[in-house]
Amino acid sequence: MSRKIRWGVLSTANIGVKKVLPAMQRGQHSTVTAIASRDLAKGSAVAAQLNIPTAYGSYEELLADPNIDAIYNPLPNQLHVPLTIKAAEAGKHVLCEKPIAMSRAEAESLITVRDRTGVLIGEAFMIRSHPQWLRTRALIDGGRIGTLRSIAAFFSYFNADPGNIRNRPETGGGALYDIGCYCIQSARYAFGQEPTRVCGLIDRDPQLQTDRLTSALLDFPVGHAIFTCSTQLVPYQRVHFFGTKGRIEIEIPFNAPPDRPTRLFIDNGSDVFGTGIATETFPITDQYTLQGDAFSRAILEGTPVPVSLEEAIANMAVIDAIFASAESGHWQSVSS
Repeated sequence: MSRKIRWGVLSTANIGVKKVLPAMQRGQHSTVTAIASRDLAKGSAVAAQLNIPTAYGSYEELLADPNIDAIYNPLPNQLHVPLTIKAAEAGKHVLCEKPIAMSRAEAESLITVRDRTGVLIGEAFMIRSHPQWLRTRALIDGGRIGTLRSIAAFFSYFNADPGNIRNRPETGGGALYDIGCYCIQSARYAFGQEPTRVCGLIDRDPQLQTDRLTSALLDFPVGHAIFTCSTQLVPYQRVHFFGTKGRIEIEIPFNAPPDRPTRLFIDNGSDVFGTGIATETFPITDQYTLQGDAFSRAILEGTPVPVSLEEAIANMAVIDAIFASAESGHWQSVSS
């Protein structure tokens, strides 16, 4: 059996406990061997629940464990960079949850650390490992819809709980950081280039002060992308890719279910009634398992990190520009 990367996890965050860790445990190249929590009892309970051999009562203890090869960092956003730096300094590769930082400048601080320590650092956009996204990019590159010129994305859920970490400004809460980052990543991935300028519009919750409704227009050299994201709307998600000869729609683009097939709709544009739509169905798969294995292979075999640190920085640059545009009320250039 091929060697598996031994993963350690910082914190008992819900996304890890409920989605990422069980999936990684099923990986061909990944195994979760330790978890750390500032509450040892909580960490031990999660370790028992998920059959993780070791639990630590501090992040420092886990980082000092010589039997850990890589770290999964799902901590609150403001702790992504500080703990990723500590992990890299301890000689651990790091897969960090999105957004990788609170700003582009903060994300850039990881470059020096990565290059000095020689570890791999990547951003956990699990969608980039899912077959439906790989197929979409292949269809676009192959000219199935002609020349891609426009992308429209929508991503929303409803959560107005003031105690929820996603609704706290100091921890990087709000729609743009939490889910708008996916819409940005999608557009950059599909176009294969960076936007030159953006225009953003933000509505903030008067009590929480986080952005509860954010929309943006991204101006790329070859076309436009628009998106709306919200933490206080009916749950919904969809992405459409419009070309000169057709259209692609991803039915469940971001939270692709691990227990049922997913679908792409490819429309040749013959009419507006959908008679020209062909459906491609993808077998049941767990994108978190695929993500863990892809990063593990990058460590074991030297294959590319699915979402590199450079890509993460580029995504943060767009997030920064959208915030700045919404504040100024004007178009904002995206610095290269």
